Amino acid sequence: CLKQYMQLAIQEGCGSPITCPDMVCLNHGTLQEAEIACLVPVDQFQLYKRLKFEREVHLDPQRTWCPAADCQTVCHIALSESRAPVPVECSACRLTFCSSCKEAWHPQRLCQENLSTPVLTEQGSLIGTETEAPIKQCPVCRIYIERNEGCAQMMCKNCKHTFCWYCLQNLDNDIFLRHYDRGPCRNKLGHSRASVMWNRTQVVGILVGLGIIALVTSPLLLVASPCIICCICKSCRSKKKKHSPPTT
Repeated sequence: CLKQYMQLAIQEGCGSPITCPDMVCLNHGTLQEAEIACLVPVDQFQLYKRLKFEREVHLDPQRTWCPAADCQTVCHIALSESRAPVPVECSACRLTFCSSCKEAWHPQRLCQENLSTPVLTEQGSLIGTETEAPIKQCPVCRIYIERNEGCAQMMCKNCKHTFCWYCLQNLDNDIFLRHYDRGPCRNKLGHSRASVMWNRTQVVGILVGLGIIALVTSPLLLVASPCIICCICKSCRSKKKKHSPPTT
């Protein structure tokens, strides 16, 4: 079971750390590379190392991939104090590009003004920020994500960020999906109204259930606390008696 869990985590985790398979684990531990290498085939382990390295580059603000199609070089970014885009030169192909938009360096223009014309399809642009574009970038880690159909609430596999596909708004704390009740994304979640209401009912039911359990157990704990303290004191006294030296 552990081998299957790790192989699935490698294939779908995009290089993310492989956590403990126990759902109730409170330590949030991660498996080490030596442990992973012992439990998965060699090709799976090499895939994990490659995906892990690619993820580290995507999340590192001082490193980026060369945007040239036939170049796979990792380039280093000299960050400016103002966090403004800076020119980056690839050490392999000598291409100079913008650290922000990855287009050819444009010292006199903003990134929005320099963006190349998107590839067009019958439905609109293929890659971009348009509402119906099937490929977009994660707002946090900038990795490309493709959406064919289904729910508009997206979770990036790379950084686990949750956002709206249409407007890219942050949905990490929107457990009730209220974002789709108003504004330009109203009723665009991709599910029926009944399904959304059922989801909210389940969330409310879980919260209410936890509250009831807390209310029921609190008086019982208060009543039982003297007995618990008494038992602890008795065990401590018995241990002290065992370890105390005999008197003559």
